[in-house]
Amino acid sequence: MQTPLKIAFRNLDRSPALEADISGHAEKLERFYDRIIGCSVVLEARHKHHQHGNQYHVRVDVTVPGGELVASREPDEHHAYTDAYVAIHDAFDSMRRQLEDFARRHDQRLKVHEAPPHGRVVELHPAQDYGRIETPDGQLVYFHRNSVVDADFDRLQIGAEVRFDPEDGDRGPQASTVHVLGKHHIAG
Repeated sequence: MQTPLKIAFRNLDRSPALEADISGHAEKLERFYDRIIGCSVVLEARHKHHQHGNQYHVRVDVTVPGGELVASREPDEHHAYTDAYVAIHDAFDSMRRQLEDFARRHDQRLKVHEAPPHGRVVELHPAQDYGRIETPDGQLVYFHRNSVVDADFDRLQIGAEVRFDPEDGDRGPQASTVHVLGKHHIAG
């Protein structure tokens, strides 16, 4: 985290044990998603009940690149948090799920779609039924006559632009499928 963890207690005394529990949960969040900018946690004791004891409310605010996520666990009439540790655990569990969703959306926006491998035909050996493609980085890739889609091997010329599906062959890189690019195709 770029900023230190902030922990606030409301209507209850500061507790080293609760602080340690909250810190442990925050560290797990950071190991799960390492781009957290900051985290603040508020643990609040609500009204005391003679029969049920204290009820706890936990709020976890996490600042991430481009936004803020909030998870809150409040006592209600159906599920009263009478154990502060359970309320803390549930709030951080909810935050972890939000971080998963955020990371998935964020990573999807950042995903770069690579252009399929491409290059130019630099060798043709019709009598031996093979040729070679040179990639933009200078690598030579073997291809067989049968790899050329639509049986265009006989019409191929040196310098023709192609895209291909690479695989590792017995003697190095080779193309399992070769698509000849026409003048209207873009290799990427």
